[in-house]
Amino acid sequence: MPMLEVIACSVADAIEAERGGAGRLEIVRAMDAGGLTPPIALVREIVAAVSIPVRVMLRENAGFEAGGEAEIDKLCRAAREFATLGVDGFVIGFVRGHGLDLTPAQQILSSAPGVRATFHRAFEELDDAGAGVTALKTALQFDRILVSPARVRGLQQLVESAAPELTIVAGGGVDADAIRVLRKTTGIREFHVGRAARRGADIGQPVDSGRVKKLAVLLDG
Repeated sequence: MPMLEVIACSVADAIEAERGGAGRLEIVRAMDAGGLTPPIALVREIVAAVSIPVRVMLRENAGFEAGGEAEIDKLCRAAREFATLGVDGFVIGFVRGHGLDLTPAQQILSSAPGVRATFHRAFEELDDAGAGVTALKTALQFDRILVSPARVRGLQQLVESAAPELTIVAGGGVDADAIRVLRKTTGIREFHVGRAARRGADIGQPVDSGRVKKLAVLLDG
């Protein structure tokens, strides 16, 4: 079933996204840095304000490598706190060089057993996407991989190799035109949008329910 996931940085974003027909939210702060861990208070308010599933970013620096022990401990605490709010899942992922670095992610996710996770766009840094998919299939809690279609070769092959354990979510500059093309040419049915859902399509602007609705209608069609 088609799914539109919208990035939310505020309670107002979340409400507008749900009003427009979004099926899921990704809550972040510092969207201009690719999304970092949001405050627990913000997540609590959003969970109380909407009825759609919520996934929360777990990331403390703008890179894709795991930080030191203090940073990982902080993310473990955040995962435990977010889990108590009943979030649908987390958004997390680390690479070392151009290979998957699962150890810190699994350490963090073990702080909230049973909560599912999306491996975010760090996946695009991998030299061997196929090996990455194989590893994530056996990693506890991961059920999705977020990638930018423009940065991945053999997208449909990736979709097929990931299924059924993992769902590929298209994000990173995805707009209405990209959704139309991807629906015709790939098996992708989940789409993640940031700018395309915002007023004036600017990363610093708030989510606009009218823009979300146009994208949601496109998916329903």
